[in-house]
Amino acid sequence: MPAAQLSLKSEAKPDSRPDSRTAEILARVRVAFAEKGFDGASMQDLARTAGISVGNFYRYFPSKSAIVEALIALDLAEMEADFHTVLQSPTPMDSLRALMQQRLIDHRTRADGQLWAEITAAALRKPDICQAACAMETQIATYLNRVFAAETGLSEAEITARFPAHAAFAITMFKTATMLPPSADPIREDLTALIQRAIDATMSEILAARKA
Repeated sequence: MPAAQLSLKSEAKPDSRPDSRTAEILARVRVAFAEKGFDGASMQDLARTAGISVGNFYRYFPSKSAIVEALIALDLAEMEADFHTVLQSPTPMDSLRALMQQRLIDHRTRADGQLWAEITAAALRKPDICQAACAMETQIATYLNRVFAAETGLSEAEITARFPAHAAFAITMFKTATMLPPSADPIREDLTALIQRAIDATMSEILAARKA
């Protein structure tokens, strides 16, 4: 199946991307989380960093769960654009590998790893955060399966049925690479390279199923 025939918009969904003002507030919220931690930053801290009153901040985000949902919507919008570009490539899997390498650099530059590590931990305790985080992983798995389908010529249904663990493994390993703690800095480059090779090996198993 040619890549051009695969669309990220195949399931019609309402546009949940934050507007520009909300995105600006979220960018500042990330700074507060980076300084105080996800659990350590109070709603008052977040409002102060965002430069708005606490009451107004609550109108944007009534809870930390709502903030997580908005952060996820923002990141998923970026990922959708990324995967659209990948699917237009003549070699989607190579483009996917390059994208993953670039995103690892981006996460390190933005210091997002610690934030998402804390959100992942919070998801184990809070069902509403867990629901949002799991929905994000499900959507990313859908994007990955479309790339695998584009590269192999198999249908998305076939990919999903035959390789359900492969997308989950790639997501798990990528998350691990983005959330490496500061203590891993001396071996970060080597460890990240090992993780990338493990993802490559997983993708190679899918490529072996390519239609003649």
